[in-house]
Amino acid sequence: MSRRRGTAAAIALVAAAIAAAGCGLGPGKEVAAVDLTVTRDYGAVPVLHRSVGDVTESDTVMRVLERSAKIETSYGGDFVDSIEGLEGEGRSGGYLDWLFYVNGVEATVGAAAYPLHGGESVWWDYRDWSAAISVPAVVGSWPQPLLDGYDGQRHPVAVECLAGGAACGEVRERLVSVGVQVAAGSPSGAIRVLVGPWAQVRRDPAAAQLGDGPRVSGVFAEFRAAGGGYALQGLGEDGGPRRTFGAGAGLVAATRDGGAPPTWLVTGVGPAGVRAAAGLLDAGDLRDHYSVAVEGGERTPLPVR
Repeated sequence: MSRRRGTAAAIALVAAAIAAAGCGLGPGKEVAAVDLTVTRDYGAVPVLHRSVGDVTESDTVMRVLERSAKIETSYGGDFVDSIEGLEGEGRSGGYLDWLFYVNGVEATVGAAAYPLHGGESVWWDYRDWSAAISVPAVVGSWPQPLLDGYDGQRHPVAVECLAGGAACGEVRERLVSVGVQVAAGSPSGAIRVLVGPWAQVRRDPAAAQLGDGPRVSGVFAEFRAAGGGYALQGLGEDGGPRRTFGAGAGLVAATRDGGAPPTWLVTGVGPAGVRAAAGLLDAGDLRDHYSVAVEGGERTPLPVR
């Protein structure tokens, strides 16, 4: 189910510990503004987008949302039922609900228990989750989490060039241009950016999850064997095939292998597709999208609508 459900027992324990210590939850010092985005249908329909100031170190994802939008909650305020009048519901063949990401990474605690440190990108999306209960990482908060990390911790960023050729250089340049410090090699705990044709990228365990569908990878795309190589197929919200792209197609997506840091994929059917994917690394092409395919200069947000 949705990651928004609060862990009431954990919250109670924290409150008890604070009381026992004789401490209170003051407002704390002010931190940097938070970028708040609310969309529906996998980012296809914008609801609101604003920079939220007056954020303090005691604020949570829920508090920032409450100050910025009309919401309704349940379970003692731990669960978001509706935002701007749009309420979660079940319907024939699917379930729609509000889910949220902080710096492009799916939260593992409820919104009321998720602390903010300032400068985060918080994205709420109302979507049908029947084909993918969990989407562990998305690219739509670019350049996060590559720039500032996630869960309040910075992570090194490693670009792993898997026969990516010139595209690897472009990926590094685009990362550096937005302030990302690219590590030498692939240090432990790094957010990895894999660059190369799918024939090479697929050997990585995190990337290989695409072969198991969006329920495992969270990515609404697959590379299927075709004519001695691979073809990129875009999937719909139900996880079924919707569009087969051509030989020059590329893909930018993010996933996670268990609890490891996110892995970004800049890949394609062949070298041309990898170069096209590298060209998508900017806010104009990635903003509010879970993942993006590209072919012939035309980008297609995924899942395919």
